[in-house]
Amino acid sequence: MRAGAVAWHDVECASYDADLPIWCELAEARGGAVLDMGCGTGRVALELARRGHPVTGLDSDPELVRELQARARRERLDVEPVVGDVRSLSLERRFELAVAPMQVMQLLGGPSGRARALERAREHLSPAGLLAVALADPFAAVPPDDSLPPLPDVREQDGWVLSSQPVSVSEANGGVVITRLRQLVSPTGELTEEMTDVHLDAVSADELEREADAAGFSATGRRQVPATADHVGGSVVLLEARQ
Repeated sequence: MRAGAVAWHDVECASYDADLPIWCELAEARGGAVLDMGCGTGRVALELARRGHPVTGLDSDPELVRELQARARRERLDVEPVVGDVRSLSLERRFELAVAPMQVMQLLGGPSGRARALERAREHLSPAGLLAVALADPFAAVPPDDSLPPLPDVREQDGWVLSSQPVSVSEANGGVVITRLRQLVSPTGELTEEMTDVHLDAVSADELEREADAAGFSATGRRQVPATADHVGGSVVLLEARQ
């Protein structure tokens, strides 16, 4: 088995559901088409489509987008998969709602990347359309010195066991670097492992609202995402496109 992007994305992200009620509530209130920015294998996009919302799922990783397409086809869901970068998005349609779950906006390389993403989102929203952005405080992920490391995320697939565990969190360049140990155990017990880093920019809801104002949005509120045993909590910033 080759544990590629799909397998590790599912291990580390697919089981997270603390934010799903918020995206479902917003989609129901808005109606119309939804753009899922940074859709991965479809954790949010598929859930919204199951509830009857037409969804376009955008991700920069072609492997993840192909998997989203396959899963949507199996369930006969109204999901359009698109390979692309949120900072350079160019589609010939508009949406009533765009969502950026799982700290997508904190993976864009700082203020300039966020500015481009906000501009592109604004251009793809209907008049008074809504952009909802999830933010986490990356420093909340830095454990106290005497705390135990979090339990690994584990998934079994065809006799193979995939495990991913955060082993260190360090401050770097205005954010944090989260280092994970990924382990793959074959059905015969052979172990392979690798280390991988994720950099999360530090940006507060207040900062994002100021950046969004410059891009043509008005802040209309926030929702709180509860913390879980495996994930820090956060907030969802609601930004309405000005007409």
